[in-house]
Amino acid sequence: MRTRTPPNLVGASRAELVELLGRLDARPYRAEQVYQWLARRLAGSLDEMTNLPGLLREELAARAVVHDPQVVDVRRGDEGTAKYALAYPDGAVVEAVAMPMEGHSTLCLSSQAGCAVGCVFCVTGVLGAGRNLSGGEIFGQYRAIMRHEGLVGTSVNVVFMGMGEPLLNIPGVTRAVELLSETVSPRRITVSTSGIVPGLRKLAELERRPKLAVSLNATTQEQRKALMPAAARWPLDELLDALRAFPLERGRRITFEYVMLAGLNDSLDDARRLPRLLRGIPCKVNLIPLNPDERYLPGLAAPDEDTISAFAGILAAAHVNVTVRWSKGRDVAAACGQLRGQISSGASAAPSPAPART
Repeated sequence: MRTRTPPNLVGASRAELVELLGRLDARPYRAEQVYQWLARRLAGSLDEMTNLPGLLREELAARAVVHDPQVVDVRRGDEGTAKYALAYPDGAVVEAVAMPMEGHSTLCLSSQAGCAVGCVFCVTGVLGAGRNLSGGEIFGQYRAIMRHEGLVGTSVNVVFMGMGEPLLNIPGVTRAVELLSETVSPRRITVSTSGIVPGLRKLAELERRPKLAVSLNATTQEQRKALMPAAARWPLDELLDALRAFPLERGRRITFEYVMLAGLNDSLDDARRLPRLLRGIPCKVNLIPLNPDERYLPGLAAPDEDTISAFAGILAAAHVNVTVRWSKGRDVAAACGQLRGQISSGASAAPSPAPART
């Protein structure tokens, strides 16, 4: 006889907790106490919930679990960037990244265990599709890394730029954003998409929207088809029209990410076309030189620095807010486009220790 898996409290809504605890303690504030421990204090166990009666904790432990993905490997780069391999009970493994920045840290989370978009410059896309993660599973990445890095109670930014296409997993991502918003302002949360137009329209309907980044990488539809075959299902002009219609709060801009590939999208003609495409959209452009991977991205390379500088100069002359983003974590394959999620959940390598915090 198959044993029923107890529900995981991580990711549970207030209403779900009220229903579960109502059988044990009908007072509504008990459910709120549990929610606060999980969503704000990031408690790793019921034992940490010290303002709950011991008997209630015992009864709750008999009916539910507090479970985050297991940290099976941590690889820390020279500048402090840490790439986490996180395993779920069904064997799915994702990678997420913690990046120390000046005055804060940025966590890069995955929304899927793989990616079906198939961008030719991204290792995750080359390796193929995987399942959607639930909102609780995504939030579990945040909880696990925050505790392991000693960041609980500190200010962080969160970006959905890990494995997967967030807008192909709207239910999971929107639920994760709701949970993250308990401790992270939506102004410090960024969802990055390859340009899934129906998902953009759904994101636009949210009452509290995160910041938006769009992985563009092309200035013609032909380029887009070659570089981003699944995303090119929506023509470039349709995508840009959807972005012009996207509601932006005062002072917000859309970030366009442009992965630069030598000989493919780095010409001066591309640089001249880009400002015309983006006209009328409050935005900034991040130029991202390709992070190479000889095994999974053979034949692709980043342009030389002179080419990148000339490209950026044309954008700047056209009054486009432009930066060149040299990715962190390349020495541990934690940079943009390098996440794989291929480390076995049975890995025996001991996680490297978290940095000491003062």
